[in-house]
Amino acid sequence: MDVTRVFAERGDLAHLALFLWASGSSGLLVWSLRELAASNRRFNDFVAENARLNQWFNDDGA
Repeated sequence: MDVTRVFAERGDLAHLALFLWASGSSGLLVWSLRELAASNRRFNDFVAENARLNQWFNDDGA
């Protein structure tokens, strides 16, 4: 890999490692935020369906 060789020749392996760590951390953050948003949507759908079912039971019993 040419990029790695350039960093190794210049002695910037620490900067390369820091960049890779930061990129990986940022990627994991984006992934976890997407999963959290999807989880919130699913929970909101569950609560809405639960409210609709409760309304249906309350209207049916009256």
